Amino acid sequence: MGKRSQKSSVLMVCVGNLCRSPIAEAVMMDVLKRAGLQGEWHVDSAGIEGWHCDRRPDERALNVLARHNIDYNGRARVLIPEDFLMFDYIFGMDRSNLAELKRMTPDYATAKVLLLGDFGLKPDERIIEDPYYNVGEAPFEKIYQQCNIACHHFLKQALRNQIM
Repeated sequence: MGKRSQKSSVLMVCVGNLCRSPIAEAVMMDVLKRAGLQGEWHVDSAGIEGWHCDRRPDERALNVLARHNIDYNGRARVLIPEDFLMFDYIFGMDRSNLAELKRMTPDYATAKVLLLGDFGLKPDERIIEDPYYNVGEAPFEKIYQQCNIACHHFLKQALRNQIM
C-alpha cells in the first residue's frame, strides 16, 4: 500500500486561541515529530472568538511549553468556515467549544469535529478547562499533560484509521 499523497490535518480550537489550543497544537506537533511523522501532518490552532487575533499565546502557556522543550511561534487567529474543509480533524477543548463548533459547522464540511479529551483521558479528566483566569502556571501544566496523553492516543487511532 502506497503512502498518502496528501497530508492529514488537525486544527485545535478553544475560545480565544491564547491558552489551550496553542498548547494542544504545540503538543501535537511534538508528538508527530517524535514519531517521525511531522512531514505527513499539518497542525494549526484557532479561536472561536477573534478577540486576540495575531497575539502570542499567554506567557504561562509559553513557559510550560518551554519547560517541556517545545518551541512555539504561532499567533492567535479566528476560526473561519474554510477550516471545516481544509482540516481532517477539528478538536474542541471542552463541551462548550464542541457545541459551538458543531453549531458553526457548514453543511459542506468534511472535517470531523471531536473533543480532544475523548482520546485516552479518564472520563473525569476529558474536559480541558480554560486556565486564562487562574493564577500561576499549574493549570497550564495540567493542560499540557492532558494534551500529551490525548494527542498520543489520537495519533495511534488515526494511524489505525479507527476514528469515526
